[in-house]
Amino acid sequence: MPKNFFFFLVILGFASCGTPGNENKFEKFAIRQDSLFIDAYKQHDTVSYQKLLKGFLSEYQSLSSSDKKRYANYQSNAYYNLCCTYSLLNNKPKAIESLKNAIQSGYFDYDHIQVDSDLDNIRKEKEFIEAEKSIREIGDFLYILKKGEKYNQNDQVVIPKFTYQSEGNPNLVALRSAFHLDSIVGTGDEISKMVNLLNWIHNMIPHDGNHDNPTVKNAMSMIRQCKQENRGLNCRGLATVLNECYLAVGFKSRMITCLPKDSLKMDNDCHVINMVYSKSLQKWVWMDPTNNAYVMDENKGLLGIEEVRNRLIHDQPLFINPDANWNHKQTVTIEEYLKHYMAKNLYKLECAVNSEYDLETRSPGKIVNYIILIPSDCIKHLRDGDAQKNPEVTSTMVTYTTTNPAIFWQAPEL
Repeated sequence: MPKNFFFFLVILGFASCGTPGNENKFEKFAIRQDSLFIDAYKQHDTVSYQKLLKGFLSEYQSLSSSDKKRYANYQSNAYYNLCCTYSLLNNKPKAIESLKNAIQSGYFDYDHIQVDSDLDNIRKEKEFIEAEKSIREIGDFLYILKKGEKYNQNDQVVIPKFTYQSEGNPNLVALRSAFHLDSIVGTGDEISKMVNLLNWIHNMIPHDGNHDNPTVKNAMSMIRQCKQENRGLNCRGLATVLNECYLAVGFKSRMITCLPKDSLKMDNDCHVINMVYSKSLQKWVWMDPTNNAYVMDENKGLLGIEEVRNRLIHDQPLFINPDANWNHKQTVTIEEYLKHYMAKNLYKLECAVNSEYDLETRSPGKIVNYIILIPSDCIKHLRDGDAQKNPEVTSTMVTYTTTNPAIFWQAPEL
């Protein structure tokens, strides 16, 4: 069964950011070529497919190293579909060769390869079985997450103190007033207020994973710009807006960047959601504005990231709210959202030490401290105070690393 990479990206909203110039030109070429690959596959025409592949590789090899990484999926997808074509023709050596080329180019869709009937002719071949095992190590996300279960509870790395900007901050006061947030949250209990804000952001601003967020990245500015330009935000932008709105009405909230293990260093995708602290439950709870989603246990109790991660690892039941959706176009399912996508992206977790208004806007001289929580088997990362400058605006990002979830998930002072 062929994999149409462009279709996959559009449906899930994970496409790379489109930019003017050669990148856009190549992307249009790659999408067109992908369609031609599918046609050749359907006709079992390996001669035409090889000619198309030669032309594609010629263009691909002319890209810069960063663009090769960005568009590597088109190359791996082309090799994979060629593998399917040869397998259907029962040309086992060529099929295995193409599959190896696909893996070498970054192919890692373990779930797809398990069920693809196109590969049945080669499935029992020794080289296929070995290739399948190698793909599992990079593409079976739940399997990888389970292998990354262990943390080091004794890790006592020293990090700056977590802070949460007071609702009395003038910028947050202005945000609360400008968008009538008190009316949005309503007069219900704490959880209903959190959910009302989540729904409001999700319904007001669509998710757009194909473009960068505005240069000024605070809630006041981004909400107005989205309305004026009839545009959306990516998951980080949506989480930024929701985070600042939570702070504005007095909730302690963090933006959490959920990251994959990414053994091949080719996965440019991550997901950003919010964790907001519930006083009544005395814990952090999961709120995802991209998918209008929160996660529950079998008793409809709200869960946080740490709990969801543990339940995925131990195959315990998980539930999501029935109105979870992507842009009111696609229902969010537990299987795709949690067991596949978030299983991939809950391997490493990162957040800013200071949760505050306009945190995401980059400016000269600005220093932002981040802390990243990683499993014990991932401790090769640089440790305390790993600083990276943004050369465009001379801002500095400082990252602290821990393997102790108690440090990362410490409750805020109330």
